[in-house]
Amino acid sequence: MLNQQIQNKLQQLHLSGMAKAYRDQLEQPRMQELPFDDRLGLMVDRELSERENRKLSRLLEQAKLRYAAHLEDVDYRSSRGLDKQVIEGLASCRWIGQQQNLLLTGALTRLCLW
Repeated sequence: MLNQQIQNKLQQLHLSGMAKAYRDQLEQPRMQELPFDDRLGLMVDRELSERENRKLSRLLEQAKLRYAAHLEDVDYRSSRGLDKQVIEGLASCRWIGQQQNLLLTGALTRLCLW
């Protein structure tokens, strides 16, 4: 009964990720062998992950993008003139840490970093 009360209180506190992680831990007997700090850490990680996923989903919905684009779907045929290493380098976002700007023009016919 105490377990259900804990789950209910986590839900009341809007900690649904932690509540799910707690329930998962109860269903897996091997989790009981982990130290308290490790189990709590897993629950906090789950909560953080779920919040980040909800935020990303909300922002994508608000953006009202016409197409769902993914780097894995980029067509690198030679006729397009795209360099896979350049695109992957841009996707790593190192250019942000280097305080560079990025300008994409046309149908990705030119990429400029400065």
